[in-house]
Amino acid sequence: MELAPAPASLPPGRRIYAVGDIHGCARQLASLHALIRADLVRRPIGGALLLHIGDLVDRGPDTAGVIARLAGGSPVAGTEMINILGNHESTMLEALSGDKAAATDWLFGGGRAALESYGIDPESPPEQWAERIPVSHRGFLRGLPLMYREGGYAFVHAGVRPGIPLAEQCCDDLLRSRQPFLYSEADFGAVIVHGHTPVTAPVVRHNRIAIDTGAVFGGKLTCLVLEADRLGFLQADPVDAPVAVAHR
Repeated sequence: MELAPAPASLPPGRRIYAVGDIHGCARQLASLHALIRADLVRRPIGGALLLHIGDLVDRGPDTAGVIARLAGGSPVAGTEMINILGNHESTMLEALSGDKAAATDWLFGGGRAALESYGIDPESPPEQWAERIPVSHRGFLRGLPLMYREGGYAFVHAGVRPGIPLAEQCCDDLLRSRQPFLYSEADFGAVIVHGHTPVTAPVVRHNRIAIDTGAVFGGKLTCLVLEADRLGFLQADPVDAPVAVAHR
């Protein structure tokens, strides 16, 4: 993996591995974690953070496997781990809390596959769903933060509202925004690393980096690697064979 100039920087001795939208693609995630482990072996560093950018669940074949992999702590030795809340986790939690409208939205938006990964019939009464999902998985989802900031970067699931300080951003924008965020040239107060809107290849702008490369739609699962004032990418392809690519 070659590193290229980045639009912001991290403190010395710090590296962040930020993974885009997983959407239940557990095997692809395992391949990407293996590639991250190999990178750490080749390039050891004392302060490594593994970060998943949200939308861990829904649509793909193994939401249960993804959550099981992450709920017990970092699966990559030598890294801390932070997982960001996405709109799909938010809707899932609302559905499991008994919100009937959210249950309908969740099924429509990919929750059917998530339920099936737990062995739950999506046609069963919604009030029975929560009791079939491990308490540890529900607790993990409830503990996900909306944002993580370090160095010159802010990591959120979807984006931010231009003109609003990062500390004052509303939950809905962080979870679901696309416009005017995606076309804004504004300084957001940090370079925003985000997913939510699928792209065919990672997008690097002066004010944002997009890393949802559509793994659940047959694309690669992408990991952005940030270190000092440089960046690069690791990717696992749809058949789980990991590939390293340079920024372009």
